[in-house]
Amino acid sequence: MIFGVLDRQRLVVIVSVLLIGGFLATSLASYFVSRQSLRHAVIDTELPLTSDNIYSEIQKDLIQPILISSVMATDTFLRNWVLDGEGEQTRVIQYLHDIKQRYGAFTSFFVSERTRRYYHADSVLKTVLESEPRDEWYFRVRQMTAPYEINVDPDLANQDAMTIFINYRVLDYQGNFIGATGIGLTVNAVRSLINDYQRRFGRTVYFADQDGRIVLIGEGEAVPEDNARQRGDLGRLMPQWSRSETRSFEYNYLGRSRFLNVRFISELGWYLLVEKDADGDLAEIRNALYVNLAICLLITALVLLALWVTITRYQRRLDATAAADKLTGLTTRHAYDILLQQAVRDAGRLAQPVAAIMIDVDRFKAINDSFGHLAGDRVLCGVANAIRASLRASDIICRWGGDEFQVALRNCDLVNAERVAETIRQTVENAGFGFEGRSMPATVSVGVAVLKPGEDMQGLIARADAALYQAKQAGRNCMRSEG
Repeated sequence: MIFGVLDRQRLVVIVSVLLIGGFLATSLASYFVSRQSLRHAVIDTELPLTSDNIYSEIQKDLIQPILISSVMATDTFLRNWVLDGEGEQTRVIQYLHDIKQRYGAFTSFFVSERTRRYYHADSVLKTVLESEPRDEWYFRVRQMTAPYEINVDPDLANQDAMTIFINYRVLDYQGNFIGATGIGLTVNAVRSLINDYQRRFGRTVYFADQDGRIVLIGEGEAVPEDNARQRGDLGRLMPQWSRSETRSFEYNYLGRSRFLNVRFISELGWYLLVEKDADGDLAEIRNALYVNLAICLLITALVLLALWVTITRYQRRLDATAAADKLTGLTTRHAYDILLQQAVRDAGRLAQPVAAIMIDVDRFKAINDSFGHLAGDRVLCGVANAIRASLRASDIICRWGGDEFQVALRNCDLVNAERVAETIRQTVENAGFGFEGRSMPATVSVGVAVLKPGEDMQGLIARADAALYQAKQAGRNCMRSEG
């Protein structure tokens, strides 16, 4: 029984390891494959596609002012008006006013190189001076080789509202610099565009110049830094930013993984950065992993429970089969040996006698030959019932061999053992077994022995068997004992 329990436990442990290991390996493999697939989907497809969409929106919302400024810089009216001596100032003011109204710009302006007058959509604002810090932009544009710049400055004409200016160089027909013109958008207006991008695309969107300085962000605290180099370990990726192609990266920010797509907007001279929190999507995959593991553990528990119940029931059947004779229902010889051994140990410990009775059906082969084996089986069952009916509940009875039976009597001396043996003999003799309407008389020979001090189980059985041999030698259907 102990070995059976240990074997069951060992089997359950092995099955547990196999099930849990298999489920765990499958779930983890699925998790890592899904994680890698998600990473590739976001970095290689989702973010670049979002960047393309946002770039298209930028071309419509931010690039248009550059085109408008470009048209203004090459407008023949504006250039001819300057070359003709800037007469009738109301004409250029009306021109700038029309540009502002037509395109919905926040402001429009022109600064003449000859007079240094600053014209805007309402009036002549002032005269720019090299000594005035707020006019530095004009003299910077004057020295540029690029056709325009994008600059963020307070707008003097609109109560110093922060404005994104498109400062475009104006050249005469010989390529000489004659002034600067362009339009402006409020920073808040552009931030609203970025907020709209972020809301529609579900991403963090911001702009950085070529030095990494973050020049434009939306509302909120998603990008609190002034420079990309301060944003987690994003700075280490900046050397890989490209002006010629879109690139995607993954970096760590505040202990969380983020996916990033970087695209250079040549019209603005800025990098467009589109980010996504990687842990947000990965959390769903992790939750799916946890659910899978929970389901796997539940299935494993149910399988192990079913396995334990099945093995236990099967073991019980095996034990019952091993312990009970199939024909007579009596204890088998193997089980009897265990029980008798325990009875012998108890007898030594409690100083109580224990007796063994060996029983053999007389001339059983003749019964089989005369009436058939089924009839012989009927006789064996009848003898078993007769023996059982003659014993106490505490006594042990087994089918020892083909037609032999053995009984162990606890706390029973020789006199009482002989009395029980004689009762068994008489009960069998008087039973009168029948089969298919025919009477089959049967008798038994009985040998009795009582355990001697220091004697083991084998010695007791051997002396009972010797007594049985004496009974057979005495003519059968009798009882003999070994004192």
